[in-house]
Amino acid sequence: MIEERFFAAFIHCYFIAFGVVIGGAIIGSIGDFATGDGTLSSIGRIAKRLRIWAIAAAIGGTFDAFTNFEKGIFEGSTMDIFKQAMMIVSAMGGVKTAMICIEWLIQEDLS
Repeated sequence: MIEERFFAAFIHCYFIAFGVVIGGAIIGSIGDFATGDGTLSSIGRIAKRLRIWAIAAAIGGTFDAFTNFEKGIFEGSTMDIFKQAMMIVSAMGGVKTAMICIEWLIQEDLS
């Protein structure tokens, strides 16, 4: 039962981070389009700014992560540390995939 919820949360973290970057960059560039600026370059700029926020949103905010790490360290629950680390890795994977898709869309290197 616990493993089932973990894998569901793992997949959710990936796609939440992916959606925050893709959706935020594309919808956020509408403002640049309305003001006459370059839309494609603004998509890349916005996506780069959203990376860390996408990870924080995917793992449920920063305080939950710290609480789980604290629980793992002080209560000796190493499984909680491992699960939180895997959630962060999942969110980072979602962000990286979104950045690759945006690079493909705008034909620009975002590194």
